[in-house]
Amino acid sequence: MEYWPSMQDFGAILTAMVTPFDAQGRVDEAQAVALMHHLIAHGSDGLVIAGTTGEGATLDDDEHLDLVDLAVREVGAKTTVIASTGSNDTRHAVHLTERATELGAHAMLSVTPYYVRPNRRGIVRHYEEVARATDRPVILYNIPSRTATDMPNDLCAELAQIEHIDAIKQARATDLAMIDGLTLYAGNDDMVCDVLELGGAGGICVASHLVGGEMRRMVDEPENRREIDAGLQDVYAAMAVTTNPIPVKTALELCGHRVGGVRLPLVDADPQETAAIRAVLERHGLLQASVA
Repeated sequence: MEYWPSMQDFGAILTAMVTPFDAQGRVDEAQAVALMHHLIAHGSDGLVIAGTTGEGATLDDDEHLDLVDLAVREVGAKTTVIASTGSNDTRHAVHLTERATELGAHAMLSVTPYYVRPNRRGIVRHYEEVARATDRPVILYNIPSRTATDMPNDLCAELAQIEHIDAIKQARATDLAMIDGLTLYAGNDDMVCDVLELGGAGGICVASHLVGGEMRRMVDEPENRREIDAGLQDVYAAMAVTTNPIPVKTALELCGHRVGGVRLPLVDADPQETAAIRAVLERHGLLQASVA
């Protein structure tokens, strides 16, 4: 079996990249490539492709897998490419995982099956099937606010015993803890500092589209971590004024990145939301930032 590095080698600041769309709502591959290189040059150790922030729920399988393929070809030799391959249908999650593995993704992000609310035994069986479909690390994604199902820490520890289940993106802030056998990543930007303080690897982030360098400093300058984090709280809040990824796409457009709008059922930011996002960008001097 080909060797793949451990999750600890994949870096600390992993950006859940938006998917750029053109004026007709089609995936804009040229802008996606430009954004990939921009993020890598501004603090990101790796990219998560076609996740929540990447509007994976409204991408068809061809679009989804073409983006993974594009990222592997364009930046996979110099940065981590993580494919979001989760689904509420185990067969579909297995299919996406198998295909992303064939395309060369370095790891898989696999969300808890949503909507159907499987019980504990069902969750274990689901991840057994997903993990069997790849030889790459699988990152559990626990986000009960979206899935309606929480995976408690003891269940995550049980899942860690499955071969290839190597990490967790934890978006539940309560009862945050290191779990034996799993590398811990923050699932929300405002949790990154706490995860690092616990000894976790870092975060799978959204605000790193805009302040990746500052978030990188939280990793590199532990003595200044709390102060840096405090200074970014308004950015984190602005990225949550409405449903993700509406705010970050709005912010990127304001900063000169041509990422386009969002797909229905999401809608573009309204004037009040846009004004709040613009105010934070101005406060941090981001509107003058180069997109190069």
